[in-house]
Amino acid sequence: MKSYQTLVTAAVALMLAGCMSLAPEHQRPTAPVAADWPTAGASAAAGTTAATALPWQSFYGNDARLRELITLALQNNRDLRVALLNVEQARALARVADASRLPTVNAGFSSSRLPGANNTVTNNYQAGLQITAYELDLFGRVKNQSEAATARYLASAEGSRAAQIALVAAVASSYLALQADEELLSLSQLTSTTRADSLRLTRLKFDAGAASALDFSSAESAAAAALANLAQAQRQRAQDQNALVLLVGQSLPAGLPVGQLLAAQGLADVPAGVPSEVLAARPDVLQAEQQLIAASANIGAARAAFFPNISLTTSLGTASSQLSDLFSNTAWSFASQVLLPIFDAGRNEANLASAKAAQGIAVAQYEKAVQTAFREVADALAGSATFSDQLRAQAAQARAESERLRLVELRYANGASNSLELLDAQRSAFAAQQVLVQVRLAQLLNSVQLYKALGGGLARG
Repeated sequence: MKSYQTLVTAAVALMLAGCMSLAPEHQRPTAPVAADWPTAGASAAAGTTAATALPWQSFYGNDARLRELITLALQNNRDLRVALLNVEQARALARVADASRLPTVNAGFSSSRLPGANNTVTNNYQAGLQITAYELDLFGRVKNQSEAATARYLASAEGSRAAQIALVAAVASSYLALQADEELLSLSQLTSTTRADSLRLTRLKFDAGAASALDFSSAESAAAAALANLAQAQRQRAQDQNALVLLVGQSLPAGLPVGQLLAAQGLADVPAGVPSEVLAARPDVLQAEQQLIAASANIGAARAAFFPNISLTTSLGTASSQLSDLFSNTAWSFASQVLLPIFDAGRNEANLASAKAAQGIAVAQYEKAVQTAFREVADALAGSATFSDQLRAQAAQARAESERLRLVELRYANGASNSLELLDAQRSAFAAQQVLVQVRLAQLLNSVQLYKALGGGLARG
């Protein structure tokens, strides 16, 4: 009968556990941003699929080499690997915290020998199941600690998704920069060869007295400048390739598909959508919200510390003074302890104040995450609205400078233009081609950043 009462008492304790929570109810803070993007018409982009629903395999679908590099990076990048392991660690810690809400049952065996009267020795043997210091969570302290750990795990999971999005964008940006380096390097090599030929021809004319010292010095300066640009282009290409290798996490395989030129790159269009919907779906914003939920749960745990702490200890098994008769006698015990804080030198109040301050910090961090996300999208939309016009204008200038160079070369061959006019036309044509490549790269990078800012970059399925 007494054993039955013990089990009933334990069952009631389990039912009462977690009945109350002193944590403030979570309410998502109002986004401190405008209701629409500052760029007119931005929310009505040409695309029909939201960025979060468009996998990176589709967005970067035009370049097989880039898709292969992103796949390798997702497998080998060490920063992403750390982020994923952090998720596993947070998940395990959440399970540990959640396990504290249930009693821990242990099987135990103990023995003791004590001196008795008349120089005798008393033996005592016990074996059975034990529940030690199980907290009856009437005020939700353990429950709130478990909820805080779960929220931290969910925040870590969102952080890993944000890390993947950032990695995909970084690989794409680094790859496009490397493609631009290849084009600039080819342009520099062609210019260097042309300048070297001009210098050789001018030297022959100077030796024959048909060119002045000024013509020869100008040609020599132009050839040296071309070699300097070539060295710079070679260095930039090597450095950008090293950056791409670091992101991919391994040396670039030899059998990768051939990459697309910048002019042939076709990135999918995605609509900007409504700020309140787009920003709330970004993993970094969701991560900040989960951290806010964890901070609110910590307030509940800090408030519960002001109330009595009730713990239960019980055991059910057998006991005997003879080891041979250990399993012939049933024994049980039940003990409870109630601790009510009276004086703690202000420790509980300080912990509560700290938890409230942490919640305030979490609110500010959430709002900052929303504001940062809004600014990233707005900047990318501003780029989308202007890069097309800039690229058309720069392409027109490059064509005009190329035509000007062709005409000056004809005039120079017929003696109608001097060497200084030819060198000026060469410099202008080379500079216009360089800027065209750079503007084309900037437009592509802006598209990558817009896709990332809208929350795009996760894998299919």
